[in-house]
Amino acid sequence: MKYHETPIRVRFNEVDLYHVAWHGHYVAWMEVARNELAGSFGLNAEQIGAAGYLAPVVALELKYKRPARFDEQLRVLTTVRRTETATLEFLCEIIGPDGSTCASGRTVHVLTDQNGTLQYTLPAVIAERIEKMLSYLEV
Repeated sequence: MKYHETPIRVRFNEVDLYHVAWHGHYVAWMEVARNELAGSFGLNAEQIGAAGYLAPVVALELKYKRPARFDEQLRVLTTVRRTETATLEFLCEIIGPDGSTCASGRTVHVLTDQNGTLQYTLPAVIAERIEKMLSYLEV
């Protein structure tokens, strides 16, 4: 399995008085990385919307392992898990400059039409894009 790598530098406005990144920013960093990867395959939010669908987040998990600190250069490693349903599951590892894991997490997205009706099977246009991404990541 391969990962898509997204560099993130911890900005001053993202840290607290102790120069530790606020916990909510980890979710934003995962979102940046997820959209960068997905966008390469026509699967970011705007591209899915243009195809007539939505992919809202229905699950988010995040485990903090060590704090990210001001001005650290982080790497967000993102991949996907193959699913049997009409969902997308992204897995992320946020890696510090010393190679240690700052956090690991995942998001699960369901597929709906523009009116919010849940799709139980993947439409061909979306399935094709997902398959290309899975192939690229060797999943």
